[in-house]
Amino acid sequence: MTALTLALIVLITVVDILSPPDIHLGPLLIVAPALTASFAGARATTGVALIAFAALTVIGSVRDSLTSANIETQLSAQVLVSVLIIGLRVLRDRHERELARVRSVSEAAQRVLLRPLPERIGPLHLASVYLAAEAEAQVGGDLYAAARTAIGTRLLVGDVRGKGLSSLGDAALLLGAFRAAAHLHADLPDLAAYLDGSVCWDLAQLAEQSRQARLARQAALRPGSPEAVDEGGESFITAVLLDIPDDGSLVRLIDCGHPPPLLLRPEGITVLAARHPAPPLGLGELAPAEYQVETFAFRPGDRLLIYTDGVIEARDAQHRFYPLIERVIAWQADRPTALLHRLRRDLLAHVGGRLDDDAAMVVVERLP
Repeated sequence: MTALTLALIVLITVVDILSPPDIHLGPLLIVAPALTASFAGARATTGVALIAFAALTVIGSVRDSLTSANIETQLSAQVLVSVLIIGLRVLRDRHERELARVRSVSEAAQRVLLRPLPERIGPLHLASVYLAAEAEAQVGGDLYAAARTAIGTRLLVGDVRGKGLSSLGDAALLLGAFRAAAHLHADLPDLAAYLDGSVCWDLAQLAEQSRQARLARQAALRPGSPEAVDEGGESFITAVLLDIPDDGSLVRLIDCGHPPPLLLRPEGITVLAARHPAPPLGLGELAPAEYQVETFAFRPGDRLLIYTDGVIEARDAQHRFYPLIERVIAWQADRPTALLHRLRRDLLAHVGGRLDDDAAMVVVERLP
């Protein structure tokens, strides 16, 4: 592209010199640094601007005197516009460097908080995909984690109320609590109760901090001024907990207000809807839950697709929801990683490239 702009400078210079005296093409030389700024950095743009200025000087010396009012005006205008273009390119370079730093921090946070699921854990093959709704973010309120226990594998897939970076703290809390307790509680209901208690305690602390901050704001208000409105609301986390023993052909599940997983088999798809769903985590103090384990067959070769509501609630331009089951029926013969790649591309195409909510999907296959 730089060679193209240099060729453009040479072309404009030659044509201008050979043109009749009343035709002036020299001002068109400003196009060269403007084009360079669209694909190159400030240094390259400055270099092309200097070459364009030199070409305009050559045109002026050949066709007219450099001290004429016409050439002086063209040279002055060339300098002013070139300085403006270079300045805008410098600002863009600075913004791109800042954006690169943000991306690096986001990637580091993702590696620490949302650790990649292992491709193989026990007799299971895992694959996952995460799509954050927040611009330039790679993590948000959706979460997943896996842990080995003495008898098998435990999985957690959850969705914090809200989206993007604002829900990152609650996601970090739940993931930390799961990783610390997954191998300590033998029973799945005990683990669910522990996670609910952890979330409730953290949300209570946040609510108290919010109350103190609200009181401080109200105390700072002048008499007669309108009171501050508390924009906070209920916080909770929907989640599904799965216990998959190494020996056997079943999966145990507790659904805490989360979309039901899909069981994929060659003969069809089954929605693993819980008969006794529990409330989302974080609402235990309002409605104490009795966690009941649901048991489903999960034989070698079977696959589970676990997802968050950001997938099934994604809408296209006509406000139609994403038809997840239809897509999975068409592609369920693919391997787990290939299936998720297809779903990711199709989901983004469905919404026009930008999700309104975080979305996560996990595929679990029991190997022969």
